[in-house]
Amino acid sequence: MARNKHPEVTVERILDAAQRLFLQKGYENTTIQDIVNELGGLTKGAVYHHFRSKEEIMDAVGDRMFLENNPFEAVKGRTDLNGLQKLREAIRLNQADTARVEITRQSLPVPLSPRLLVDMVRSNCTVLTPYYQALLEEGNRDGSLHTEYAREIAELLPLMSSVWMMPSIFPTSREALRRKFCFMRDMLDAMGAPIVDDSIMALVDEFLASLPELG
Repeated sequence: MARNKHPEVTVERILDAAQRLFLQKGYENTTIQDIVNELGGLTKGAVYHHFRSKEEIMDAVGDRMFLENNPFEAVKGRTDLNGLQKLREAIRLNQADTARVEITRQSLPVPLSPRLLVDMVRSNCTVLTPYYQALLEEGNRDGSLHTEYAREIAELLPLMSSVWMMPSIFPTSREALRRKFCFMRDMLDAMGAPIVDDSIMALVDEFLASLPELG
């Protein structure tokens, strides 16, 4: 059999099919065989050559959707916003991406293998932390923020908004998740970075209302 000379094309086909099925049928109702059936000639072995599990496919789908519609890149060069406004606008843009929000909602209760969890933490920290830190430091320079902990907040936020919020790691309920967001808001306020205002909390409430009862 000829060696696949363009494995990245195969990966994109798998992710395209998986994303379409997750959005149409839901993650829980989609099997690896469903994904294979969408690929027209690829075998289940070919899928497993690139991804070890459905959970890994879901993780890759989420990463790709973020990078294709990166809210931090969308606000980075805007001259009409200060640093604090850019942080808030990035959060709003992320929540306005309804397909990505739906994938996030579906992925919350999905148990992750230790390897996937480590990969997720590493990805969040290497990708998101620099974006947060750049905007926090910009806010300090333009006076919209007054924090001595730009680097520490930038490192902590991706962990809190992902690992700490995952019901598969910390079993929780909608009400308990909201309390965590309130804790983040109050902590950031105390650190001189009032990122979570009433408009952001309204987005949080809208997202939480879309979740099934978790606890």
